[in-house]
Amino acid sequence: MACRTLELTLVSARDLRAVNLVSKMEVYAVAYLAGDPRSRQRVATDHAGGRDPTWNQTVHITVPASGAGSGAVRVLLRTERALGSDRDVGEVLLPLPDVLAGAGDGPTETAAACFPVRRVGSSKRHGVLNVSYKLGGVVCPDLVTRAEGAPPVQAGDPSSPTMEYLAAAAKTYAAARPPQCLPPTPYPVAPMGTACASMRSRW
Repeated sequence: MACRTLELTLVSARDLRAVNLVSKMEVYAVAYLAGDPRSRQRVATDHAGGRDPTWNQTVHITVPASGAGSGAVRVLLRTERALGSDRDVGEVLLPLPDVLAGAGDGPTETAAACFPVRRVGSSKRHGVLNVSYKLGGVVCPDLVTRAEGAPPVQAGDPSSPTMEYLAAAAKTYAAARPPQCLPPTPYPVAPMGTACASMRSRW
């Protein structure tokens, strides 16, 4: 199965829902391909920002090369608590068809976007998540089969230093059971790259 790497930078969030009644919120984020818990990656907690955390941290998630069908990258925002377990603050779904729309086989330029944060399992909005993202080049199925022998060639960028990593990731992705994607999002999601100002004007 052809795949590529999504380089997703979680920049910051603003005006998040207050879920800690006593202590100050200390928010972190967990990003992963929806339905594939093995791809979970956590960014460090912001202990100072409260309801307006800033991370500027990047995660790398292997995604299918094609945006056909459904599927999403989920970003779960949680807060640490002095007493009891961590608590969900909200979530954002980045639809893969939007992420991959118009991308060729080669690496893409960095794009910025912002998304409304919603309560987990709800359509109620509470804050905004600011991100930037770019895509690595596509690793094709025939390159995966050659990963054990001749050096693979990354589509669109034969000299890329990341091609061995991508080939190995593609091999693992192809061998794994296809993840179960989330059902269609019950609320509209802004297209990737939508300017924050224009989004806020519609809220």
